[in-house]
Amino acid sequence: MKKISILVPMYNEQEVLPALFDRLSALMDANTDYDWEVVMVNDGSSDNTASMALAMHERDARFHCVDLSRNYGKETAMLAGFDTVSGDCTVIMDADLQHPPEVIPKMVEKWEQGYDDVYGMRITRGKEPWLRKKLSLLYYNLLQRTTRVPVLKNVGDFRLLDRACINALRKLRETHRYTKGLYCYIGFRKAEVPFEQADREAGETKWNFVRLLGLAIEGITSYTTLPLRFATIVGGIVSVAAMLYLMFILFKTVLVGEPVAGFPTLMVSILFLGGVILLTLGVMGEYLARIFDESKRRPVYFIREIDGKRQTDGCVREIE
Repeated sequence: MKKISILVPMYNEQEVLPALFDRLSALMDANTDYDWEVVMVNDGSSDNTASMALAMHERDARFHCVDLSRNYGKETAMLAGFDTVSGDCTVIMDADLQHPPEVIPKMVEKWEQGYDDVYGMRITRGKEPWLRKKLSLLYYNLLQRTTRVPVLKNVGDFRLLDRACINALRKLRETHRYTKGLYCYIGFRKAEVPFEQADREAGETKWNFVRLLGLAIEGITSYTTLPLRFATIVGGIVSVAAMLYLMFILFKTVLVGEPVAGFPTLMVSILFLGGVILLTLGVMGEYLARIFDESKRRPVYFIREIDGKRQTDGCVREIE
């Protein structure tokens, strides 16, 4: 019998866990042709998420709780899940139930047809602010135009991955992770399953504007070198413009003469060039910081407990 894992990264999701347990239990009970496991990765929650997830494991052995030592972020929590799941395929979904579990059987059908990566294509994005929706679409358009590896537009983490995809993702151990880009980087046969993204079942979203902006910067700097190329282009344009302006000043001084006055022009030029230089240094600093982090070769995360059992070495292993 084939085994299907469901990976659920969680951070402060105590309000939604009862509904999550009920709907996933109903899904597994209705599809007995497969062996199921649910791997819930607690990403250092500060509420009762960990204890509630452990209670779910004690109530139903198909549910497992991986408790990370601190909050590492969703991308790292998913890597911990990839290292832990033991199924022939893995379905990644959010704990807030915006990803309907009822869509999973359709993904499994595509997987049985031979597809390795079955991703959920959002038809609608639920109750989402208009500005956030437009900025998200703009970001995906920008990423699509600036990378050599195509990025799927309007596609999130809700997907089914074959064991071969999971093993490939486990080999990519970078500290600064952008998993949506890694899905495309590893390749494999892909298919889409349309779905209506639901509203959050309970609780509040943890993705405010600042965190989303950080994720966008992470995606651009992790997946494309466009900012570096942009800085080079801007530097070249400014250099050419400065050279032309220098020639203009020289000819004007020789032919017409130039009074001592010129303070505004001088200040504008200095401030503009200084701004360009600082912008370029900032872009280079973003990439240099990533090189610095990767060069330390530290473990990406540590685990505190698995199903209530203390992990004294902090290492991960597949759940048996």
